[in-house]
Amino acid sequence: MTDVLLDGSPLTPAQVEAVAHGRAAVTLAPAARTRLVASRVALERLLDDGEAHYGVNTGFGSLARTRIATDRLRDLQRNLVRSHAAGTGDRLPTPTVRATMLLLAASLARGASGVRPELVEQLLGCLAHRITPIVPSIGSVGASGDLAPLAAIARVVIGEGEVEGGPAAEALARAGLAPLVLEAKEGLALINGTHLMAAEAALLLEEWDALWPAAVGACAMAIDAVRATDAFLDRRVHALRGQPGQEAVAAHLRDWLRGTEIVESHRLDDSRVQDPYSYRCAPVVLGAALDAIAYVRAAVERELGAVTDNPLLVGLDADGGAPSLVSAGNFHGMPIALPLDVLTMALTHVAGIAQQRVFFLLSARDPESGLPPYLSPAPGLNSGLMVAQYTAAACCNELAGLSMPASVINVPTSAGIEDYNSFGPRAAAKARRAMQLTRTVVAIELLCAAQGIEGHRPLRSGDRVEAALARIRAVVPPLVADRPLTADIEAIVGLIEDGAFAAHR
Repeated sequence: MTDVLLDGSPLTPAQVEAVAHGRAAVTLAPAARTRLVASRVALERLLDDGEAHYGVNTGFGSLARTRIATDRLRDLQRNLVRSHAAGTGDRLPTPTVRATMLLLAASLARGASGVRPELVEQLLGCLAHRITPIVPSIGSVGASGDLAPLAAIARVVIGEGEVEGGPAAEALARAGLAPLVLEAKEGLALINGTHLMAAEAALLLEEWDALWPAAVGACAMAIDAVRATDAFLDRRVHALRGQPGQEAVAAHLRDWLRGTEIVESHRLDDSRVQDPYSYRCAPVVLGAALDAIAYVRAAVERELGAVTDNPLLVGLDADGGAPSLVSAGNFHGMPIALPLDVLTMALTHVAGIAQQRVFFLLSARDPESGLPPYLSPAPGLNSGLMVAQYTAAACCNELAGLSMPASVINVPTSAGIEDYNSFGPRAAAKARRAMQLTRTVVAIELLCAAQGIEGHRPLRSGDRVEAALARIRAVVPPLVADRPLTADIEAIVGLIEDGAFAAHR
């Protein structure tokens, strides 16, 4: 991955993922630095106009009507950071924190927040030296920014708080970085934005890109494992529906199954008229999920080029006239919270229909499938893959609960001045867990379908299915007698996480 240059242009999910995992460095473009200097000059001029400017020379939230004396503005920003560091719960993963820091730096670097370039450079210095703040996972309501998590990061910028490995002050000293003294508005700019929830969304999109081809491949493998027909993949049928995701999934499945001998072996004299919905309607259900992800992706990509601070300097590039500092609501997380909820719902359907195919595959209730119950090598003596389906069912039960949207449950804050919140970080936490559970269900379908296909040897499936089966067999041997299945499932989960099926979309 090429290093990331903060020049005001939108980041990509791939860039976010690379920086999050330490595979790319980040630098501030000279033009962006110049823009930061100009915006800071403009902000400092506004300090002399005698007017009240929210968060610059006033209190915060419901305390916004309190004017703060000029000689206390530094104290105001430091106190803001300290008081808002009120999160609790398990710490956020290192990649999530690093991604959040990147998005914060990128938003500030766009020059509408009025901060000094030194503030952005401090964040980039922490990223470069792998100084990762300890950030509690619970505390943000997803409006007025991700206040509590970002305050934990902001404390490190000023030399307070804890980082991985010990006190922030010591980590900064080892890296040759001096703690910053925050000037007017800079504390507010650090904690006022959607950077945590947007970072989570960007990372989840990268995980989706590894999961999706595995999910489609697992479906294709299951089709051949139960000796289902491929008639329902007819391009003409899906063209009549006109749903782009549905057409794309049908095309992917046709590609995966191209050249299969298993379908051809029962094309004639098969007593079945049609297959269960979980097979026959897979293009429709998975296609709807794919279309939902397209909406999620578009929203996230826009947010990766956004400025979500408040208040914001506008009119800096206009001809004539002084720039204005406008207090609005760009910090509100609903444009990301709602897509994160949709992501969880899409994942729930990907897992749900996969689990149902596993159920059918293992039930052996259709004699035309040619499979023994639970794919057992000796049914009765051996239980085979019976309880793998139980695990998939347990995952789907939890997914059903997670798919209740976080963004529709409002709890007001700040004495009612912040009276409608997005709860985007809670939507992100649900989506992160949903991604884990869905990977497990897809891994179970791959495990079972691989065993089922091998039951039809010497017939072979399509080239892409056979390539995927070979990848599975590189980490999981065929089942010849009962054994614990946990390691098998986890090994295939690892393949999905590593993108082992991504070349076979």
